[in-house]
Amino acid sequence: MEKSTSNEYVRGTLKTIVLNLLSDCDRMYGYEITQQVTERTAGEINLTFGALYPVLHKLEQEGLLVTESEAVDGRMRKYYSLTTQGTETARTKTSDLERFMEAMKLLLSPPGEATPSLVPKGN
Repeated sequence: MEKSTSNEYVRGTLKTIVLNLLSDCDRMYGYEITQQVTERTAGEINLTFGALYPVLHKLEQEGLLVTESEAVDGRMRKYYSLTTQGTETARTKTSDLERFMEAMKLLLSPPGEATPSLVPKGN
C-alpha cells in the first residue's frame, strides 16, 4: 500500500498549497517549496518539479506571483512571492479549502457521529 497521499488530491489543491506557503514565508524558490511541503506533511505529500513549476508559472501569469532572480553560490535562483492580489487569493482559497475539508469530514463520518462545524459562507 502506498504511504503518500494520492496525486489526484494534490493536483486539485496545488495552487492553494503554493499560495498558502508563500503567504507564510514571504518568498521561496522551487526546491524550497517542495521541501517545505514534504516536511510539513511528514512525507505524506511529495511535490515533483514537473507538477510544481507549471503551477508557479500559471500563478505568475494570473498576476498572483512575482519573481526575483538572485545569484546564490554562483548560480541564479528564482524566488517567488505573492502580489497583493495573490495574498487575497491565498486567503480565499485557503478558506474555501478548509470549508471543503469540513464538508468532506461530514460526508465520510458515519451518520450521526459528525458534528457540523461549517460556518455559513461569507462569515
